[in-house]
Amino acid sequence: MQKLIECVPNFSEGRDLDVIRQITTAIESVEGISLLNVDPGASTNRTVVTFAGGPEAAVEAAFRGIQKAAELIDMRKHKGAHPRMGATDVCPFIPVSNVSWEEAIACAKQLGKRVGDELNIPVYLYEKAATDQSRSNLSIIRSGEYEGFFEKIKEPAWKPDFGPTTFSEKSGATAIGAREFLVAYNVNLNTKAVRRATSVAFDVRENGRIKTEDGTPSGEPVLDENGEPVRIPGMLKHVKAIGWYVEEYGIAQVSMNLTNIEETPLHAAFDACNEAATKRGLRVTGSEVVGMLPKKCLVDAGKYFLRKQQWSEGASEEELIDIGIRSMGLSELKPFDPKEKIIEFKMESASKKSLVKMDLRQFCNETLSDSPAPGGGSVAALIGALGISLGGMVANLSAGKRGWDDKLKYFSDWAVKAQQLKDELLLLVDEDTAAFNKVMDAFALPKESAEEKAARSAAIQAASKYAAEIPLRVMETAFKSYPLLAEMAEQGNPASISDVGVGLLAIHTCISGAALNVRINLAGLKDKEGKSILQEKARKISAESESEFKKIDRIVESKIG
Repeated sequence: MQKLIECVPNFSEGRDLDVIRQITTAIESVEGISLLNVDPGASTNRTVVTFAGGPEAAVEAAFRGIQKAAELIDMRKHKGAHPRMGATDVCPFIPVSNVSWEEAIACAKQLGKRVGDELNIPVYLYEKAATDQSRSNLSIIRSGEYEGFFEKIKEPAWKPDFGPTTFSEKSGATAIGAREFLVAYNVNLNTKAVRRATSVAFDVRENGRIKTEDGTPSGEPVLDENGEPVRIPGMLKHVKAIGWYVEEYGIAQVSMNLTNIEETPLHAAFDACNEAATKRGLRVTGSEVVGMLPKKCLVDAGKYFLRKQQWSEGASEEELIDIGIRSMGLSELKPFDPKEKIIEFKMESASKKSLVKMDLRQFCNETLSDSPAPGGGSVAALIGALGISLGGMVANLSAGKRGWDDKLKYFSDWAVKAQQLKDELLLLVDEDTAAFNKVMDAFALPKESAEEKAARSAAIQAASKYAAEIPLRVMETAFKSYPLLAEMAEQGNPASISDVGVGLLAIHTCISGAALNVRINLAGLKDKEGKSILQEKARKISAESESEFKKIDRIVESKIG
């Protein structure tokens, strides 16, 4: 699955649009990077840039942006309302999908070292990347700002993590880190009263409210042994919230920042507000997301609301997202467009044409054309995706079968697994064609000089090996479908046994077809050891596939009669 990390550098220039454009152009010059948002502020004299891509590309893009900012921004002339300490004031990495915290922290450290070594700018690591926990908080690092750092950096406690121990007059210092994804989320109430919205905010936010003697907001606060006010914690961890009135819509909202969407996801915040509002005689009428969010937020929300409905969670990604949007009323105030609001979809819209985005007729036409790609490898992956989809269909039908309520979770879990395998195989449909195109690109390289011939030969070998590895991944992924098909043959809705049988035939065909593509792409590989390893893996999966196919086919045949 694609690794995706977001980076949100803040540059100390919000007025000169030409300078901002040059910085963002430098960022966009890295292949695989999507520029998601550019938000300049004149009064703050600061621009927040949001982009995303794979970890390596994100580090390179961030470096180019910081390098260009150091070239164009002179901190000696900078004035603005926002606290700052450098031309690039802060640069956090935020995992979006399939990126671990270890990888995100590694990105921050790799970038910090390059900025310190190559640009001669002092760098402080913060948040999850901090090497010194006493200065993991950004506001503590930035205390004293640009003007105060000339003396601050001389203190032993403020020696930078990377770069010089003398302050850069022109570029200042930069904080680089790894932090949680922050979602700005507002819940709409059927009231105009800010006071009532604030009461709901106090109910849900982590910081809660101050405890008073008589239990009223205006009462005398209860003090602890240190003379500090005692607080009644709110319902949700990692949530900051206030109540406010939005004149544009004529309603009051609970405005929240969700700072850890793993522990307190979007749907949990929505339900908590709904519960608190109901207790106060109010009603939640919808909600809105400010900015963008990871796809997982809405996929998880869709699954959550299906569980509440006691229904199978094995819906497609698109359906889960739609259920999440509708359940939380995200389109109440203005249309919620997933293609614009979800980071992964925004990036996909800017990428090359995808085979799996075609309709069936377009895909068949493209396959039938005189172009060699898509070919057998992509078609095999698609056949596998169809096979596991049939298995998942049987799981969903069984989960919803009247009288089988006690089996709901069992079949729902299998349907969820089917969705995962289907999505992996669909990704490999495109990846197989991309791998073939890399082979063609390698053959097209120049071969005039000895150096060019050597480079071309190496490129052909590398591309051919990768072109064999992709159909091997298709085989490995499709093979994981057999346990599901076996369970559906044994335990699934008997009326759907023929669907299990067709799915079984499709998976068997997928694995057999992908094996042919492994073999043909390995034919010209000179790396004998690497070739042997891949051949043996393909041979083993093919043999095990034959065994699994025959075993499940016997069950299907016995039940069809």
